[in-house]
Amino acid sequence: MKQPKFGLPANGSYKQALEQSPQYRNGCFQNQSVTPPLTNGGNYWTVSRKFFFNKGKLNKPPYTLPSQKVNLHELKKEEDILIWFGHSSYFMQLSGKRFLVDPVLSGSASPIPSTTRSFPGTDVYLPDDIPSIDYLFLTHDHWDHLDYVTLQKLKPKIQTIITSLGVGSHLKHWGFAGDKIIEKDWFESTELEDGFSIVHTPARHFSGRGFKRNQSLWSSFVLQTPTIKIYLGGDSGYDEHFSTIGVKFGPFDLAILECGQYNEYWKHIHMMPEEVVQAGIDLQAKKILPVHWGKFALSLHDWDDPINRVVAEGKKRNVAILHPMIGEKINLLTSQTFTRWWDK
Repeated sequence: MKQPKFGLPANGSYKQALEQSPQYRNGCFQNQSVTPPLTNGGNYWTVSRKFFFNKGKLNKPPYTLPSQKVNLHELKKEEDILIWFGHSSYFMQLSGKRFLVDPVLSGSASPIPSTTRSFPGTDVYLPDDIPSIDYLFLTHDHWDHLDYVTLQKLKPKIQTIITSLGVGSHLKHWGFAGDKIIEKDWFESTELEDGFSIVHTPARHFSGRGFKRNQSLWSSFVLQTPTIKIYLGGDSGYDEHFSTIGVKFGPFDLAILECGQYNEYWKHIHMMPEEVVQAGIDLQAKKILPVHWGKFALSLHDWDDPINRVVAEGKKRNVAILHPMIGEKINLLTSQTFTRWWDK
């Protein structure tokens, strides 16, 4: 755990500054609501036993997943697009600015590279395929969102990093300049250049790259561009913060919400698919893009259970659900339909 990829927790005066956050209590960051790590009678023994010995046969896809690939280096400046890379990684170009969110492009979401491997067909984009990035968003420090290998390769391309309190400690340890990092508390905002702004907003989750949890914060973000407003959800269980954000900052043209890696044993830190649709309604979102699925198996459900359930719930409640193929271009300023590419 002394390897660089584990990062470095905050210390000294930097840690003392973090401890002044209203979210920091009893030696660590806390959620707005009481959030036990396990529920429904689950304990670490029962969960570990199920995870290692009781996974379903379809926990991973039985075939190579289809994908598309766009040359990001040759995008026209006037294109407002989003491209999902699988799981919670995606690229956006908005009013000429380029954004990257939680990039994990190394083929693994674990400190042990041979474990938690990406599904066949999902590693369409590699760091060399990524152009210069104006703003990199990092929602929290979990391995499936903050990837040391990917960030080291992308480092020369990243202009500014927007992240949660305490995550900057890892980044500085990895050689990123402090003046490139914007890390703020929930409901703090930053005016960016050319009509862009961000607000750091709550999520219901946890953090940690080692044994000690919650020494850095986890966040969602409100991104206002000159033309559209997008909610970047990060990882979160369902809670009242969605309706609070909807009232304060909505409506949203698009809400990007995690939908996957859930289980009744940890339902407070990862939403069920039906709750994803409710969260989008709470946020007053016109469309929902479900992420956090389709690349890694971090739970016990079938690999396609998240998208099947969220699409069915969206249809039931008349909420638009976007379900692009990995690598497929989403045109954010026009309507678009997508195939059920996961059915085979």
